[in-house]
Amino acid sequence: MKNISIIFWKEFKSFFSSPVAYIFIISFLVVTTWLFFRTFFLMNQSSLRPFFAILPWVFLFLAPAITMRSWAEEKKLGTLEILMTLPVKEWEIIVGKFLAGFVFLVVTMLLTFPLPLTVMIIGSPDMGPIWGGYLGAFLLGGAYLAIGLFASSLTENQIIAFIVAIIICFGMLIVGENFVLFNAPNALVPVLSFLGLGAHFQSIGRGVIDSRDILYYVSVVGFFLYLNQLSLESRKWK
Repeated sequence: MKNISIIFWKEFKSFFSSPVAYIFIISFLVVTTWLFFRTFFLMNQSSLRPFFAILPWVFLFLAPAITMRSWAEEKKLGTLEILMTLPVKEWEIIVGKFLAGFVFLVVTMLLTFPLPLTVMIIGSPDMGPIWGGYLGAFLLGGAYLAIGLFASSLTENQIIAFIVAIIICFGMLIVGENFVLFNAPNALVPVLSFLGLGAHFQSIGRGVIDSRDILYYVSVVGFFLYLNQLSLESRKWK
């Protein structure tokens, strides 16, 4: 745990060592707030559903932007070899980097507190979907981050890592959407529905916390972090 903590703080502080992190946070808050209030008063409902509905698509770009430099920059600067020679296990480095990105995303999400506060002041919303929406956002964001870390481990070019992460995340997001399921063979519909990142997010967002949805996101995170480790090990073999 000590090694993970060291890696975590190193990576987390690095986010704020340049203006990029602040640009990410401000851009996220401005875009999501504007999109939310754009339809909020037209709907005439005290609900955060419009906000949570756009999150999977905003995260589609935010999460890869957070992770694109994690491994790609290490490779480009030649610091990856130095990092791997330290008395730290590979999985500890991977977990430390993931936790740094995850906490950064959680902090960004917590800064959206004026939105639920506004909804509660204006009306009397059902708090179940709000709490469920935030939990689902954290889980969905964690899955995106794990995918982004894996994509970053494949290349030393940050832009390529960013694009690859978006493609993988987008594929896993839409695979469970209705327009895909309607055109899929009946035998594959249950499988595709289960694999879709968005379907599980919508389920949790309704305020019904199902252990299967949580297990799904934990499995996705674990699977892509494992692929991340395999990617690093393949570098050794080369």
